[in-house]
Amino acid sequence: MRALRCSRWMLAAALAAAVTGCALDSPPSSGELQKQALPHTSVPAAWTAGGVGTTPVADRWLASFDDPALSALVQEALSYNADLQVAAARVEQAAGYVKVANASLLPTVGVAGAVGGKSGGSGGLDGIFLNAALELDVWGRVRYGRAAAQEQSAAAMADYAYARQSLAATVAKGWFVAIEAGLQRRIVQDVLRSAESLVRVAQDRLRIGNGSEQAVAEARANVGNYRDSLRQIELAREQASRALELLVGRYPSAEIAVADRLSPMPAPVPVGMPSQLLERRPDVVAAERRVAAAFDRVGEARAAQLPRISLTAGASSVSSDLLVLKETDNPVWSLGANLIAPIYQGGALRAQVEIRTAEQKQAVAEYARAGQRAFGEVENALAAENALREREAILEGTIRDAERALELAQVQYRIGTVNLSVVEQKQLVVHSSRMSLLRVQTERLAQRVNLHLALGGGFDLPAMEPVAAQ
Repeated sequence: MRALRCSRWMLAAALAAAVTGCALDSPPSSGELQKQALPHTSVPAAWTAGGVGTTPVADRWLASFDDPALSALVQEALSYNADLQVAAARVEQAAGYVKVANASLLPTVGVAGAVGGKSGGSGGLDGIFLNAALELDVWGRVRYGRAAAQEQSAAAMADYAYARQSLAATVAKGWFVAIEAGLQRRIVQDVLRSAESLVRVAQDRLRIGNGSEQAVAEARANVGNYRDSLRQIELAREQASRALELLVGRYPSAEIAVADRLSPMPAPVPVGMPSQLLERRPDVVAAERRVAAAFDRVGEARAAQLPRISLTAGASSVSSDLLVLKETDNPVWSLGANLIAPIYQGGALRAQVEIRTAEQKQAVAEYARAGQRAFGEVENALAAENALREREAILEGTIRDAERALELAQVQYRIGTVNLSVVEQKQLVVHSSRMSLLRVQTERLAQRVNLHLALGGGFDLPAMEPVAAQ
């Protein structure tokens, strides 16, 4: 009887300890983490490379390009892109680990049965055994593990959100590059026709005795160079189309239809404040959640050095026609508790704490790297957009002057006051300036996409849940 009372007292004490278990330490807040990870980074009140206003960053940037075909391609990529489906699967895996961690806080119940017999008939030993166990998370080891799994799941969700944004940005930039390749081909075709007309002029001058075979040969060589350039650009256009088709999950047949002009440059967008960036960008948020998960893993490792207390309960019912069993209550119930305390494991538990602490330091450093990269990407995109806008204005004026100079040189060549090399040189300047302007216009659009991605603005309505695999 005394032993029974002692057991009951131990169970009551264990239950009380479970109810009043140690509270978990909280991971560092966003502000604390920023101070710890970026102690040498002084964040300014506004972006140093410029930008319009400090109002919050707007979402739905894809619509600002006013291109339904581009929007349709992005939606197609969201449904069929393999890389995005990998990210979605990781979200599902992380959610599964959270369920596993939650199950660790619940009782485990098992059942076993036994059936015996003898030759020629029945009469063996029959029985059923039911066991249940519950670890009392006194020190928070299990709860720390659950918290770490939840933080990892949140990080996977943020990674998925950033993967969606990155995919939309990559499709948009690939779309612009494919359009640019088609426009480059048009420019070279125009120059090629002009070069072929110079061949005819050189041949006419040779026929009337006012030219030379050298001029004809040079004109033909010039045509050959432009034909080679055209072939290279056609290959680049095919490769750009294949890259775009792969992004949206199609077979890379270089048959995708693209627009025949670039989208007009959208109006300037609000860029927010630098201090808001780290809490808005999904990739930085994911890094922050990994720091929290690493913090919880340290707590889990430390708690693993302390004793584990578990409650156990069981019930059994045994019968036999062959054996005479001791007369007692049937079924039999039992209730107890056990304590397992690690005494010596060769320093393995202490090493686990050291490993988890090092992992936490790594997570903090990776957060710092992500934050510094985010600041750099915004500043670079803003600076590039400013420079490209100025370059576009310069090149537009250069093209006007170069085209006028070419017209005058062509007239002078026809009347014989200049040689063919002068015309070809002017022609090359016009061609180079037109190609440079096209490159700048495409790059302006691409940098606007980079700016939206760097700022953490969404391309559509907020969508954190994974798209179901098709």
